[in-house]
Amino acid sequence: MTSETTFEDGAVQREAPAWGAVFALTLCVATLIASEFMPVSLLTPIAADLHITEGQAGQAIAVSGIFAVLASLLISRATRGIDRRTVLLSLTVLMMASGLIVALAPNEAIFMAGRALIGIVIGGFWSMSAATAMRLVPETQVPRALAIFNGGNALATTIAAPLGSFLGQYIGWRGAFFSVVPLAALALAWQFLTLPSMSAADDSRRGSVFGILRLPKVGLGMIAVAFFFMGQFALFTYVRPFLEAVTHVSLSTLSSLLLIMGIAGLLGTSFIGLLLKTRLYGLLIAMPLFMALIATGLILFGGAVPAVAALLAGWGLIGTAAPVGWWTWLSKMLPDDAERGGGLMVAIIQLAITLGATIGGFFYDGSGYQNTFSVSATILCASSLLAYWAWRASCRSPKDEAAVDRPALHT
Repeated sequence: MTSETTFEDGAVQREAPAWGAVFALTLCVATLIASEFMPVSLLTPIAADLHITEGQAGQAIAVSGIFAVLASLLISRATRGIDRRTVLLSLTVLMMASGLIVALAPNEAIFMAGRALIGIVIGGFWSMSAATAMRLVPETQVPRALAIFNGGNALATTIAAPLGSFLGQYIGWRGAFFSVVPLAALALAWQFLTLPSMSAADDSRRGSVFGILRLPKVGLGMIAVAFFFMGQFALFTYVRPFLEAVTHVSLSTLSSLLLIMGIAGLLGTSFIGLLLKTRLYGLLIAMPLFMALIATGLILFGGAVPAVAALLAGWGLIGTAAPVGWWTWLSKMLPDDAERGGGLMVAIIQLAITLGATIGGFFYDGSGYQNTFSVSATILCASSLLAYWAWRASCRSPKDEAAVDRPALHT
């Protein structure tokens, strides 16, 4: 007989782990993230085929971000009372539909509609990820399940850009987007076979998701998160046009540089966990500062391939690892309200990605890469300052101070 744990909100956690479901969802997450970031390496051919500017093509990420924000804030209420298994399977079907629509899009409007669908899936999946992990495995194994999810995220972030560039070179940008459809179908079948029924939690007693922002330590941290992702994607979205127009690389070299950045990101994600135990706030403050320096270095040495390769490796190393730091921060700040906090953080991150891609596109089309990268560096510096203020806010009461690792405060 399977024993169960019932949470305060009515959700049920099974003591027998459903690792098959965890890996099925990991495949779904990896496919989803690959779909989200594939436009980064395909802006040039997308723009040429749809007869739009590269800045306008970059809004493909902005559009998906807008709908991810809406989905992350609304999905819990919109699906109240619906089995979470049904919700997750439905989101996977939407991901397949998005891939088909984007791959077959005859014009910009249809292309953006497909990107809107992937945004809904992004917001829905990430908002439910932590809560789903808690219901698939026993409490002691939740960190492992979340680490597997994040591993799928890191792997997809690593391969999305170089794989998109490689596939685009041989089968075109439409073929690259269509390639996610069979992966999504596989994820759908795997989830159908392994996901258990998960009744919807009772959130009727919960307040507004924005209520947690009244805590200064949380509010400042969330703003720091927003500035970090805004600064990151103001630059990252336009890496391919920069490499082609400034560094003057071939398609094969472009794919290699993006792969280097991705591999560095995998390494960063693998090792940051060793430092977060004692260096949480030190890392949250330092990482955006280093990325600002890298953005400046790309302006100064953008014409030298070896220098650009080294700088992009540093960008991948830090930029892919940083979200792990912020999710760890959230678990420490809101250990008893992680579901609402996770939904809010997803919304903030996606809104920040949207704003970053929009701001970057505006400056890239209007005044070139130098101003785009300078704006990115400025926003990242602001994130570092806000992270410092969030640390100070967490020290103002014994209760707040206990929520983080004290050694990290002096890093």
